[in-house]
Amino acid sequence: MSTRTAARQYWVAIRAMLIFTAVLGIGYTAVITGVGQLALNSNANGSLVEAGGQTVGSSLIGQSFTDADGAALPEWFQSRPSAAGDGYDGSASSGSNYGPESDDLKAAITDRRSAIAELEGVDEDDIPADALTASASGLDPHISPAYARLQVERVAEARDLPVAEVRDLVDAHVQSPDVGFLGEPTVNVLELNIALATLKG
Repeated sequence: MSTRTAARQYWVAIRAMLIFTAVLGIGYTAVITGVGQLALNSNANGSLVEAGGQTVGSSLIGQSFTDADGAALPEWFQSRPSAAGDGYDGSASSGSNYGPESDDLKAAITDRRSAIAELEGVDEDDIPADALTASASGLDPHISPAYARLQVERVAEARDLPVAEVRDLVDAHVQSPDVGFLGEPTVNVLELNIALATLKG
């Protein structure tokens, strides 16, 4: 192959690389970013949730409502357990990866069941599974309506609110399955607690 032919082929390759970099690396990215900002602005920017003029979290990432020692704060609805880092750590998203026969998982479930039964004043058999187990991501911001309703009396008492009013608030925050049939009904704990804070007790 002559030097001239080789140079021509290299130049074709370089031009192709530059064109595809501009089209796919810059143009495509700009178009997708623009569509996201125009059509799904909240989702594209992290689905941030504000309260009192301040950003308090994301509707996509759970957070704990506990004191410095990890004890549940009785005046707030509690989230699902998290296995992500120290809890709801976005940089360490994962489940526990324990199998159903894991002694560590069984011990954790037993401890959680006892603690929740004592906190809520209910029978251990009445506690739903999502209150005892972490999600696969460790970041799930939702709990089941059953777990939310289990907490109503405790939250109402801690805030000196009518039980019926708190129960109605929970019912108003039950989200239907995606597109009507994918998944189960859920309750976003952060959004529920923000609404709870507006009630006068």
